[in-house]
Amino acid sequence: MTANWPAGFVINDRVAPADRELIDQYRGIPTAFVSDAMGKSTGGYRLRSFGSNEVMCGPAVTVRVRPGDNLMVHKSFDLAQPGDVIVVDAGGEIAQAIIGGNMRVTMMRRGFAGIVIDGAIRDILEFADGAFPTYALANAHRGPSKDGPGEINVPISCAGMVVHPGDLVIGDPDGVVTVPKESLLDLLPRVQEVVKREARLRAQIESGTTDPDRFNSILRAKGCPL
Repeated sequence: MTANWPAGFVINDRVAPADRELIDQYRGIPTAFVSDAMGKSTGGYRLRSFGSNEVMCGPAVTVRVRPGDNLMVHKSFDLAQPGDVIVVDAGGEIAQAIIGGNMRVTMMRRGFAGIVIDGAIRDILEFADGAFPTYALANAHRGPSKDGPGEINVPISCAGMVVHPGDLVIGDPDGVVTVPKESLLDLLPRVQEVVKREARLRAQIESGTTDPDRFNSILRAKGCPL
């Protein structure tokens, strides 16, 4: 971290992400499966997908801004690397957009994996082509200020998620979930088991071989007189 920043301004170096091979094992896995493996009680909420139908997956570069201001989001682009996901704590304010079409082009040219904003975006027709994964609470025509303050690569809260720099961010049309960097290796077997379990269940449904007593057994265990 650079010393002697004025009050409200902090710019930290990018945190090195987890091993690329480990991150790659999460690619393509639906957000819902990762959420299930984490107990179904973590991840963002109220976020809408404004970009791609593909699964977004990449390490977080975090940004905290004053609601309606995007100065530090612009600066974060200088620190992020190709494949990173920009995650912005904009305080949940949706009266002013944090990014728009021009910033989208910049992020695409720099090879970022996506952006998640606890706030609003604008120029949504430009996002409709699905070329860049984008998640936000809403859209608004009012543009942002560029005055600050703000912080980069600090722990933040975004749409109900605690996100640390370097955490893995996964998103698809169902929503966004983050996996702490230090939990990636331990969580992976549970995620892979969810993938296998869902495949088995889908095969049983399609073949008509599901257990007909599956839900009744749950109700009996709860004392229901079936």
